[in-house]
Amino acid sequence: MASTVTRRDFLRSSAGAGAGLLIALYLPSADRLTALGERHRDADGLSPNAWLVIGTDDTVTVYFDKSEMGQGVMTALPMILAEELDADWKRVRVEQAPVTAAFIALRHGRLSTGGSTSVRTSWDPMRAAGAAAREMLMTAAATQWGVDPASCHTASGRISHKASGRSVSYGQVAAAAAKLPVPAQPKLKEQSEFRIVGTRTKRVDTRAKTDGSAGFGIDTQRPGMLVAVVKRCPVFGGTVARVDDAKAKAVPGVRHVVRISSGVAVVADGYWPAYKGRDALGVEWDFGPNATLDSAGIWKIFEDRLAQPLAVVRDSGSVASADPAKTVEAEYRLPYLAHATMEPMNCSAHVRADGCDVWVPTQNQTGALDTAAQITGLSKDQIAIHTTFLGGGFGRRSKTDFVTDAVEASKAVGAPVKVIYDRPDDIQHDGYRPAALHRLSAKLDANGWPVAWTHRFVAPSILAQYGKQAVDKGIDGDAVSGTGDDFPYAIPNMHVEYGIPETAVPVWWWRSVGHSSTDFVIESFIDELAAAGGKDPVELRRHLLADSPRRLAVLNLAADKSGWGKPLPNGRARGIALLDGFGNTIVVQVAEVSLEGQKVRVHRVTCAVDCGIVVNPAIVESQMESAIIYGLSAALMGEITLKDGRVVQSSFADYPVVRMNQAPKIDVHLVQSSEHPGGIGEPGTPPIAPAVANAVFALTKKRVLELPIKIA
Repeated sequence: MASTVTRRDFLRSSAGAGAGLLIALYLPSADRLTALGERHRDADGLSPNAWLVIGTDDTVTVYFDKSEMGQGVMTALPMILAEELDADWKRVRVEQAPVTAAFIALRHGRLSTGGSTSVRTSWDPMRAAGAAAREMLMTAAATQWGVDPASCHTASGRISHKASGRSVSYGQVAAAAAKLPVPAQPKLKEQSEFRIVGTRTKRVDTRAKTDGSAGFGIDTQRPGMLVAVVKRCPVFGGTVARVDDAKAKAVPGVRHVVRISSGVAVVADGYWPAYKGRDALGVEWDFGPNATLDSAGIWKIFEDRLAQPLAVVRDSGSVASADPAKTVEAEYRLPYLAHATMEPMNCSAHVRADGCDVWVPTQNQTGALDTAAQITGLSKDQIAIHTTFLGGGFGRRSKTDFVTDAVEASKAVGAPVKVIYDRPDDIQHDGYRPAALHRLSAKLDANGWPVAWTHRFVAPSILAQYGKQAVDKGIDGDAVSGTGDDFPYAIPNMHVEYGIPETAVPVWWWRSVGHSSTDFVIESFIDELAAAGGKDPVELRRHLLADSPRRLAVLNLAADKSGWGKPLPNGRARGIALLDGFGNTIVVQVAEVSLEGQKVRVHRVTCAVDCGIVVNPAIVESQMESAIIYGLSAALMGEITLKDGRVVQSSFADYPVVRMNQAPKIDVHLVQSSEHPGGIGEPGTPPIAPAVANAVFALTKKRVLELPIKIA
């Protein structure tokens, strides 16, 4: 069972494991930092929100409360704390934080990982925690020596007093420091003093992921564990009408066939008998009202909704009064997209009368906890959520449908059960990136500069699934990302409208969410305006960003490093695109492409990034490379279509991703910045599709108005 861990219990259990005397510290949210101090102690000492543990052997243990899905937060967050602690990085250990009330409270009631928020929301509290610990350790040493703490200094896990030549390690004064009050406002370092932050520090999860010792969700094994696969209705909204389980139960190894909310689960001794049992299972479905739904019908729903009144996202200046020398119009269509993580969805659960354990590769620990509590009827302190490594997330693992499957199956059979999706399950029963239909019109003045911009579009709302109160005045804030007040370009007259079409297709957050659609449209249309006005695409953007120095600097860096304007080999062209979002991270990408028959070949991508202070340059570069490949897969090949109420695609054979021999050379250039860190996991995805599409136009003089890119 999980419960809130008291300081005394934690110290007692850790000491029993040989860690010695320890010091546990708050990891406060920034806005509560000044309130910390003696008033936050209880009878057992510090009441933890998160833990920094320093042992008498000088080992520093950092517990991090995010999900590691390849994005590097398991390394980045401890680096921030270790920097202010002045720790010896070689002595730092990193462990996954338990899902307890303390950590949930720290994150304002929700433990989750998404929106490229991990570093930017942890920057201030992690620094404060490290700095507070350092001050306490230094004060403890100074007290023992009878000197002023201000005369001491710290470095690499040691406190030194230069005048007397004395020096001690952190572990030697950890017990004494634990008795001191927590500083409410510890002094933070200047950026020029950083010794860990900003360095190419090796990731702490690399060894385990290369030697096979890393534990992903699908690796979970428990005594007596069974494996389940689920037969789901292929039509969205369909239900089970009748089940004939005789043949399924005859398959050797099949133990149970049980109905759960998503369909019928076949539970067996292992994956293969469960899979074979599902094949043998006889199910009749009530397909419901969506049995004839197809892609053409969905686009008709979108077109009808676009013809109706929409909610106003932005209305600035006066579009109607702008007197144009030329008007440009365009319509763009973007498809539904699947997440297609490399590790398919899975979850293991063991439901008992007095408790429940869930082992899950999740981006949403709070959602998993809530789901298990609702299904089992247990209190949350009787439920333990064990977060494993994630074999890709991209937003998909913030859903809890696979948690529901495992908890319901375990509850039904009275044993630990691991549910595994196969690839068709994963692609055909996803929550999809919303499709979208956009119509734009712009007015250019006599000099070819844009003076008015009208943008009307429809896209299903993810937030609307949580009720009308989640959508403010008919506007899903995620869906309209980049189109309203956060529109990056200075166009004096703007009018933007958005509407929600109702379809049966389930939608969910997909890497970069609304920006993955809106950025393609905005950056493609900006390129259209450049061509219509007789401007170079970079020249037009420079003009529109003249009053945005950070954006302009990133644009100029990308243009310079890509060789923009310099000759290319015959048959090649460049395209450019910009993204500003996710905590004011700015990304500009230049794609260099050619055509190989009717296929687009991307040879090189130049990427410039200003994400504020960089914690680990190697991680940022890797994230940009990953985001570009992910976005390129969608731009060139990604499309979910429907026929007879069901998803047509079922595997990487018909929902392909960019493979190694198709991957471009990627050059990433980081802007040195003193700005607060921005997000980095998602901003690299949106610009690649418009950059490639704009390069295709430069080659063919034909606009890409629909994704994936198809050359007629």
